[in-house]
Amino acid sequence: MNSEILATCCALGYLEGDTYHKEADCLESVKDLIRYLRHEDDTRDVRQQLGTDQIVQNDLLPIITQYRQDKSLFDACIRLMVNLTQPAMLCFGKVPDDPVFRQHFLKVTSHLEAYKEAFASESVFGILSETLYNLLQLDWEQRQEEDNLLIERILLLVRNVLHVPANPCEEKKVDDDASVHDRVLWAIHMSGFDDLVKFLASAQSEQQWSLHVLEIISLMFRDQTPEGLVSAGHTRSAEEKQRDANELELLRQKEHAEIRSRAAITFKNYSHDIGKSVRRVPKRNRRAQETQDQRRSALNVRLFLREFCVDFLENCYNRLMYLVKESLIREQTQQHDETYYLWALSFFMAFNRGNGFRADLVSETMSIRAFHYIERNITNYYEMLLTDRKEATSWSRRMHLALKAYQELLFTVNEMDRSQDEGIRQSSNVIKSNIFYLMEYREIFLTLLRKFDETKQPQSYLKDLVETTHLFLRMLERFCKGRRNLMVQRKRVKRKKSRGKKPQSAVDRSPEALAETWKVVEEELKTSGFQLSGALMESIVPFDATSETPLEDQRTEAMVRVQDALLARLGPEALGLLRAAREVWPEGDVFGSADVEPEEELELLKQILNANLPRSTPPEAAVEEEDSPAELEEEELESVQVSETEFNFLDFIKRFANPGVVRPYLLLLKTYSKNTPHTNHCIVRMLHRLAVDLKMDALLYQLSVFHLFNKILSDPSSAAYKELVTFAKYVLNRFFSLAAKNDKAYVELLFWKNVGAVREMTEGYSKDGDGKKPSWTEEEEEELRKLYEEHRDSEDPDIVETLLPLLSNSSRTRRHVVLQLVHMGLVQSTKELKKPKKGTGIVLWTEEQVQELQMLFEEFRDSDDVLGNILKKITAKRSRARVVDKLLSLGLVSERRELYKKRRRTAKGKSSGRAMTEEEFLAELTRGHPDEPASRDDDEDEGEEESEESDEEDDEEEQDKEKSPKAKQFNENMIMEFIEPSFLLDLPSGLSGPLMWLQNSLNRTANDREEDGCSQPVPFVPLTEANEDAMENKSFQRLLRKLGMRPPANEQERFWRIPAKISVSQLRSAAAALSPREDEPEDRGTATETQEEEEEEDSQEKRAQALRALLLTRKRKQLSSDDAGKRGKLSCYRQTSVQSLLIHPDSSSTVFIRPQERNSTKRSRSRVLDDEEGTVLLLPLQ
Repeated sequence: MNSEILATCCALGYLEGDTYHKEADCLESVKDLIRYLRHEDDTRDVRQQLGTDQIVQNDLLPIITQYRQDKSLFDACIRLMVNLTQPAMLCFGKVPDDPVFRQHFLKVTSHLEAYKEAFASESVFGILSETLYNLLQLDWEQRQEEDNLLIERILLLVRNVLHVPANPCEEKKVDDDASVHDRVLWAIHMSGFDDLVKFLASAQSEQQWSLHVLEIISLMFRDQTPEGLVSAGHTRSAEEKQRDANELELLRQKEHAEIRSRAAITFKNYSHDIGKSVRRVPKRNRRAQETQDQRRSALNVRLFLREFCVDFLENCYNRLMYLVKESLIREQTQQHDETYYLWALSFFMAFNRGNGFRADLVSETMSIRAFHYIERNITNYYEMLLTDRKEATSWSRRMHLALKAYQELLFTVNEMDRSQDEGIRQSSNVIKSNIFYLMEYREIFLTLLRKFDETKQPQSYLKDLVETTHLFLRMLERFCKGRRNLMVQRKRVKRKKSRGKKPQSAVDRSPEALAETWKVVEEELKTSGFQLSGALMESIVPFDATSETPLEDQRTEAMVRVQDALLARLGPEALGLLRAAREVWPEGDVFGSADVEPEEELELLKQILNANLPRSTPPEAAVEEEDSPAELEEEELESVQVSETEFNFLDFIKRFANPGVVRPYLLLLKTYSKNTPHTNHCIVRMLHRLAVDLKMDALLYQLSVFHLFNKILSDPSSAAYKELVTFAKYVLNRFFSLAAKNDKAYVELLFWKNVGAVREMTEGYSKDGDGKKPSWTEEEEEELRKLYEEHRDSEDPDIVETLLPLLSNSSRTRRHVVLQLVHMGLVQSTKELKKPKKGTGIVLWTEEQVQELQMLFEEFRDSDDVLGNILKKITAKRSRARVVDKLLSLGLVSERRELYKKRRRTAKGKSSGRAMTEEEFLAELTRGHPDEPASRDDDEDEGEEESEESDEEDDEEEQDKEKSPKAKQFNENMIMEFIEPSFLLDLPSGLSGPLMWLQNSLNRTANDREEDGCSQPVPFVPLTEANEDAMENKSFQRLLRKLGMRPPANEQERFWRIPAKISVSQLRSAAAALSPREDEPEDRGTATETQEEEEEEDSQEKRAQALRALLLTRKRKQLSSDDAGKRGKLSCYRQTSVQSLLIHPDSSSTVFIRPQERNSTKRSRSRVLDDEEGTVLLLPLQ
């Protein structure tokens, strides 16, 4: 015990009989106690000592009752009591898990209970009421800031006292007896404080206290129910008497049945489970605990509260609920204050229904806005229930409160239907039309039933959910009966195909519209000064290394995305995507050169906007599906289309025919003996809709369900459950009738069944493969064989399209024909019959055209007329100005004058090079490389051809691709291409350890996937500070993106992950790319020591590349001489596609980049090789 605190308490004064004598320094002592509380420790030692000394009961309350004229002392005592009576949950933050702190928590709670009992005095609340009344009499001009603080502190003090939880074990009170809480409420009533609360709720000048008032009212009615208050003081009706008589009869039957069962214990009733220990259920699997039970207060308290409800509804409800709702919408409240709004809505609307329903008294909360607000809160509470697992119990209670409010809104709408006033019934129809029309309100109960979790949500929540669903379906069924064509809203989610293609958007592409769009985009970009925010650039990802889409197709998609952003008039997004794509695809300067100027970027964007880019996926290829609101939030990035459709009630009920919906009903049915008759009726009615109306009784053919039915039928008091008994007998009779026909029915009892399994169980099982592959007769196969033999040597680019109209069976699709040709062995793989890609006449420079321009420039750069020769030889004819602009943008020339006609100048030192023969040149190159295979280029060309994929390939083609080692080689090379050694050198210093950790993680994952044979996303979990800092480094994150790693998808993920799509070989290639090259310098400052080695390796690489280029040229010349007679017919194929060879300056590995299209026209006049310093080696091939 702290002696200073004890001395301060003694300096307050002393109580002699009923008279309190204060000391001279009483005010200073109160202020000292306030300071002590401000500096108490985590155990709340000061608060516990003051509670043990009973300072509130013996000092503070006598001071405010006898010295209320001393304003300073009164204010200080009120301030101290507000601090002492604050809830224990606010003092400790939560219920402590530590036993020591739990004991301190319980001590503080016991002191609060003693404080509450001391406040159950009319004299104390009389002083508070009188003081509050005098303050409220002051006008706003006369009221000081201290007066407003005192008003708020009095309201907080009353709130804290009412908030103290009851302790039934200590009070030992029964129903209709006055508990401590009842005594406090009676003191509030006798002092007139309840009238002041109603005044604060209704006065226009006191609206700032609206939330305090609502909180006090909710705590006043904490133990009450609307039905209990409505019936207070009224004689019981005949219906209530009959209901009580039925309950007594049921209890009597149960008692007699138990007596008979105890008296007639035989061997038949013996169970082997008797005496066994109950299996311990893990804590995470235990059912959620119910909230505190309701109790019936003393009659005089209930009568006073009933009169309070009547006055509050007539004078205060609509105004107070409006003010609170506005404060919640404007976020002028504290966290979770909306729970008081939800409670008040459900409680007072239920009281209004029972106490002679009047719609005008609750008009403020009877609107579509109220439905929307509650539906949004239910969704939010459910999301927090999943994410905030530590506070799952609190979120579950809030969700239950929101559900009760939604239920009461439906009850009120249903009550409005029965009103005698035509205007009220019309308003009810308007509300029902809206809630039945909108998809969110229609399917909220279906979603809640599917997402029910008994470990987090109590059974009382499930009971209210089942009853609310029953009410909603009954209202919806009645609403549909009088209408033939009921139109409702339907939301369709356009999902991408598995390849991720975007549907082509229908946008006005007229020249006038494009000109207007470009004017807006150009002005926006010039206004921003071509500067983009860092957040925008980080959010743009033009390339997905884990996607199955080929590299060139992704480049085309990136170009289309730039055009879509321009058409949507999103200039910064389009410019950011262009710059990001330029970093991913720098070769060919398709997206502009690295040192491009802003004006050149603007011109390139204009060309993209006006270009007719290829869009491979038509709009009808998107799959449209209807989804629930909870599932729509997961796909908010997808396009959602809202349309109208005709509503069918039975089709809507079919969505409840799901095991996830049936299980909660059966879980609630297990407690049928404790349920109310109405709850059991709601359960049976839903099961009746599924089993009888939809004829899906097989959904209930499950062993646990039959065990429950057996328990109901064998219950001695089963006569009280006539509905349950009748339904159970119906289902069992149907099952035994089916079992006589289906000998597998008893096995089906072990499993829950969906709609497909129900259909198979009742209508017959289908054979494996039925409906998957259409059958071909022998005549049809022979016809297909003949047609294929006739047209296999034709020049048609797509033989399948030629065969389709010639088949006698016109129902065959392209996929059917392709699969049958493979099955018959006429073709080896479906890849041989894929659709050829169509060329486009876009005005943009393709990669092949840019490479051709570079080669032509290098070929004619020393000629007299560089530009003229280029225009003569270039394949894609363009204007002189376009060619000049492109040469300037590529940086091949710095000024236009360099392209003017000039006199012929011969360069020195070239005669020796031209005099060398091919044999000499070949011999020179092959020196030191005698084992270089001559057919390597051809093999790799074929590997590149086989690695190409199309968006229309089926699953069989994907399997072929996985089995192809050449396709894997391409993926590995593609990864090696993007992880250049120069990129690793540009990483900040100190990342060698994280790079080694990253490499080990990739290798470990590759080994695990190779051993297990399955792939799962694997997170990168940094366990050291260095690795954790590296994962936050922007350069390191860019490296992860280039490797194909996936960043955290949402707020629920914290770590980067290795996607499941990446194969074992790709993981090992990525790990190998992180290894330091043998020729890399260990220290950047020692460049002079490694210069000779780099020059030697550069020369070796150039020799090897020149050798490959020369071998390829020889083979092409040989092929061209053999096919010279066929050039007339095949003139369109005269120019062949040539693979580009790119040699890494710091690596001996060769990376092959395949062309964008297989039939693209690339003019192969020379081969350009870039070395590390950017110099160009020109090898003439012809």
